[in-house]
Amino acid sequence: MAQTDETLFDRIPEQALAWHRAGVGAVLATVVETWGSAPRRVGSQLAISGEGVIEGSVSGGCVEGAVIVEALEALEDGGARELEFGVSDNDAFAVGLACGGTIRVLVEPVGKVIPEALLAELCAARAAREAVAYVVDLDKGERRLVREGFADRFRMDRSGFEEDSRVFVGVHNPPLRLIVVGAVHIAQALVPMARIAGYDPVIIDPRETFGSELRFPGERLVHDWPDEAVEAIGLDGRTALVLLTHDPKLDDPALEKALRSKVFYIGALGSTRTHGKRQTRLEAAGFSEAEIARIHGPVGLDIGASGPSEIAVSILAEMTRVLRKGA
Repeated sequence: MAQTDETLFDRIPEQALAWHRAGVGAVLATVVETWGSAPRRVGSQLAISGEGVIEGSVSGGCVEGAVIVEALEALEDGGARELEFGVSDNDAFAVGLACGGTIRVLVEPVGKVIPEALLAELCAARAAREAVAYVVDLDKGERRLVREGFADRFRMDRSGFEEDSRVFVGVHNPPLRLIVVGAVHIAQALVPMARIAGYDPVIIDPRETFGSELRFPGERLVHDWPDEAVEAIGLDGRTALVLLTHDPKLDDPALEKALRSKVFYIGALGSTRTHGKRQTRLEAAGFSEAEIARIHGPVGLDIGASGPSEIAVSILAEMTRVLRKGA
C-alpha cells in the first residue's frame, strides 16, 4: 500500500502532546549532536510517556533503554537533561552501521520544560505543512518557534547547533511531495524512485486508461483536470511538480498554477523546441521572463539518458539538486 503524507510524516511531537494532555506525562528526547557513524541523524526524536511507552528513536535501539530511564527521572524532577552516549562498534553493526560513534541527546519533559502551548503550536504548524524551527538556547533555557531565517538549514533538512553557540535549531519540514501530471511510462519509473528518495507521490491524469491501478498499483491516482487537481492537493515550498504529458491542454493549466505558487521545482518534458513553444504560450498568458525561467525544460539533468528509467533518474537528480542547492 502506498504511503501518504501522514505516514511519511513522523508523529512524535504529536504523540508527546497527546500523552501530556491525557495526563500520563510525556518527554521528548532529541539527538542534538553526533560524532562518527551515529545511528540516527541530528534532529531525530523519541517520545516517552510517563508509563514508559515510546514512539520514535534516537539510536535505532543502541541507547534507548538508558534514555527512557533518564526521561522518566526528568519527568519526575521537572528538569531538562543533556545526555552523551558512545555507541560501540558492535552495537552500531547491529543497526546496520560499519562503526560506532557518539551521540548527545537533549531530554525535555513536556509541560515542565517544553510549554504545552509551544508544543501545540509546533504540532499545528506541522499539520498545516508549515516549515518551522524549534529553537532552544541551552544556556538561557529559552525555547521558541521560528518560521523565518535558517534558510540553509530548511533547504538541507539540517538540524544542529548554531556555530560557536549553545543554540540548537530543530528543523521541522513538511514531508516532500511530488505531483506528476501525466501517467506515462516515465512516470512508472519516476514514482517508485521518488518514493525511495522520501517523496509522497501523486499522479494526475484525467485519462483513466493511463492513470489506472493496473499501471500504478497502490499509488494515489487523481483523474481530475490537472489545474483543479493541483489546486486541491496544494502547492507549497516542499512540493515538486513534473509535467510529462506533452499535451499543452493538460500540462499548461497545471503549469500556470505552479508558477503562481512556491513549489521548489517545476519540470516539463519536451525538446528544446517544444519548450520554446511553451514559453511563448506562457508569455502570451502574461507570465514574466523570470517566472517562466523557473521551469526546468527540457526536464532533468543532461546525463545522456536513454529510455524511461534513465530519464526518471535524471529528473530525480535535478529535483534533488534544486532542493538542496537552490535553483
